[in-house]
Amino acid sequence: MIDYPALWQAVLDLPSHRTAHSVHGPDHWKRVERNALIIATDSGADVEIVRLFALFHDAQRVNEWGDPEHGARGAALAGLYRGKLFELSDESFEILHYACTWHTGGRHHENPTIATCWDADRLDLDRCGITPDPDYMSTNLAKKIAEHGSIDPWLNLVPTNLTP
Repeated sequence: MIDYPALWQAVLDLPSHRTAHSVHGPDHWKRVERNALIIATDSGADVEIVRLFALFHDAQRVNEWGDPEHGARGAALAGLYRGKLFELSDESFEILHYACTWHTGGRHHENPTIATCWDADRLDLDRCGITPDPDYMSTNLAKKIAEHGSIDPWLNLVPTNLTP
């Protein structure tokens, strides 16, 4: 079992340019986590991996603009904490690493966990003034949400028994 509060605190304690309300900061990570948990109810994605993706995918950005290597740095950070603050099998860690590294460059993916990670991030593009496009979504539920224009009707799918 992963101690998510301790893991989140460890990442938040790292030196960073961000504030809680940065475009790519912790508020965004929590929305990505929420989105991923909703999508996972339909896609069958691995919930541990999508929750870890939400935390690490933008955690190593050096700025809020052009930072093409931030996903790879986030994946590397996950590797530093693996075995210390969380455990994942080699296969699961490969999925997490790939999802983080390629989340801004990949378009679609057939792996339901990677697809869920990327769609969860893309469904939060409206924070940047960009309307999420169903054509960029890999999962059926994310396409429906993007077509609807709001995730609100699906908020009841977020599990209530998860630690923050």
